[in-house]
Amino acid sequence: MPKMKTSRSAAKRFKLTGTGKLKRNKAYKRHILTKKTTKNKRNLRKPAMTDETNVKNMKKILPYL
Repeated sequence: MPKMKTSRSAAKRFKLTGTGKLKRNKAYKRHILTKKTTKNKRNLRKPAMTDETNVKNMKKILPYL
């Protein structure tokens, strides 16, 4: 059986934490920042955990993570 391929785009976007959860960066921080509040932009900097509903699919995309 051949090796499974890792989705390179997903590998660059997700990291595994020590407890086995998937860490991701938040969206909406690239452009049109003038209308967003400073508080909102500051909160977008912080990493977030991937939702449990998506974890099964993400583990399939990232077999060696």
